[in-house]
Amino acid sequence: MPNASDACWALHDGAAGHRRQVLALAQALSPQPREWPLDTAAPWSWLAPRRLPGSERAFGDAFRQALAEPPALAIGCGRRAALATRLLGERGARTVQVLDPRLDAAHWNLVVAPEHDGLRGANVVTLCGSLHPVDEAWLQDARAAFPALGELPSPRTVVLLGGRTKAVRFDRGAFEVMQSRLEHWLATSGGSLLVIGSRRTPPLLAQLSRAYWADTPGLRWFDDGDGPNPYAGALAWAERIVVSPDSVNMVSEACATSAPVYVAEPGRATGRVKSYLDELLRRGRIRALGKHPEDYAAEPLRETARVAAEVRARLAR
Repeated sequence: MPNASDACWALHDGAAGHRRQVLALAQALSPQPREWPLDTAAPWSWLAPRRLPGSERAFGDAFRQALAEPPALAIGCGRRAALATRLLGERGARTVQVLDPRLDAAHWNLVVAPEHDGLRGANVVTLCGSLHPVDEAWLQDARAAFPALGELPSPRTVVLLGGRTKAVRFDRGAFEVMQSRLEHWLATSGGSLLVIGSRRTPPLLAQLSRAYWADTPGLRWFDDGDGPNPYAGALAWAERIVVSPDSVNMVSEACATSAPVYVAEPGRATGRVKSYLDELLRRGRIRALGKHPEDYAAEPLRETARVAAEVRARLAR
């Protein structure tokens, strides 16, 4: 039977994007979910979430023993976590899997998947973009934690910089195009520039960012050597946000603010990322980065609370 004293587990494989999404949903559904990072051993890691003999041993002794007392609700994100939620579901937990598990969705009570994945079904909840914690309370806390950013010259332009992926060719050439357009912005409207890198940002792009904008007010952050990560504060104080086209998560969180969002050359994206950006362009929530800013009234796009409410209602039924 599910363990009522341990009501909700949030399971992930340690990937930053998976962790952020599963915690966002778990925290929206339960006041104190238990975070459970999974270290998956071979051969189970190769074929997860498909079952193999001895799958109970896939995540180590602690998890194997914990299967005897499953939580009331298990939420996983990522393919390996999907095996863990399957195992917990077989022992009585209600299960929610975030992202397409690449297996019949009937193995879980609910699957939460972005619209651009194309997954549909009676127990599938879809959303535009990705799950995240960005809402008005989160932004207020971030402004309070980074008050100095609010004193930077206006307009404050935040640049969220990723890197090349299989689906998006964001390389030095793409960066140079983005940089030249931002130079027009700075020349015509002044202000400050807050450039924040991600784990995928190559050292060359970090180096170029520091060199090109050495004299521009603001900040450049690429790793802990630059001090505490100002990402939350930058989103909270942003008056304009520019995002490279490679990350659904970054674009989703930018769109959860009330700032206009500009994507650098969205046409570089392919596959599911392209489908997502095309939908945001159709909705008018983002615009392609041009030589001149076209500031527009932006309605925050926040899906986590809506998805959590739908998950709660469906599980109650």
